[in-house]
Amino acid sequence: MIYVCIPSHNEARTVGLLLWKVRQTFTDFPREYQLLVVDDASTDATREVLEPYARVLPLTLIRHAERQGYAASVTELLRMALERSDRPRRDAAILMHADFAHDAAALPDLVRQIESGADLVVAEGVLHGSPRAGHRLLRRVAPLLLGRRVRVPGVRDLVGGFAAFRLVTLRDAFRDRPTGPVLASEGWAANAELLGLAARHARRVERIRAVERLDRRERASRNSPWATALSLWRSRRTIKLPARPPRPAPGDPPTTSLPAT
Repeated sequence: MIYVCIPSHNEARTVGLLLWKVRQTFTDFPREYQLLVVDDASTDATREVLEPYARVLPLTLIRHAERQGYAASVTELLRMALERSDRPRRDAAILMHADFAHDAAALPDLVRQIESGADLVVAEGVLHGSPRAGHRLLRRVAPLLLGRRVRVPGVRDLVGGFAAFRLVTLRDAFRDRPTGPVLASEGWAANAELLGLAARHARRVERIRAVERLDRRERASRNSPWATALSLWRSRRTIKLPARPPRPAPGDPPTTSLPAT
């Protein structure tokens, strides 16, 4: 089972398009899948947009009466995937955003990597749609701002938020945080923190290139370059990952690769 996890807040103009595109993708690439969507106290028409999709797609919708934030929404979605799965060593969760910037056409590549044995697959964004110079620069320097707090060998794009996780890897990662929130950071930093947690339990990490279409957004970006850069820098004080990742079995070291496009 593939659990497609989509956190959403005020994405009425795009979330329906994304759900339908995911459906089309899995029609052409047949796999058993479920859509898990959080509506994080949206104040636009997100609720009305999602209701008809819940009747025709394998969709579970979670609604928050009060805003809980991106990190809490992501954690809730991934926990739901874990609770529903009876085969965590086989099943996977894919995290993607509701603003339609993440391209559902990349889903088959993510799934194939999981099926070939990867435990964590990061979709590194190839930015299209005339991103602002500050935004493009920030994506490049984000690992520097995070410092040594988050390192995933071979992965450059830690903050894009488009990734696939084998559920047993997430299960073990969540056990590192038995009390308190799983993610101590928010926004882009939360994406990096999640990858860092999962990578410590992943025997094999892969990355793919995936087009990220910023021109598909129907709203202004919520991430000003300066504020986001400051948040990433400050996350050095809040992100505390386990000091010693588990060692892989002899003869099966972690690997990373990037398929040519």
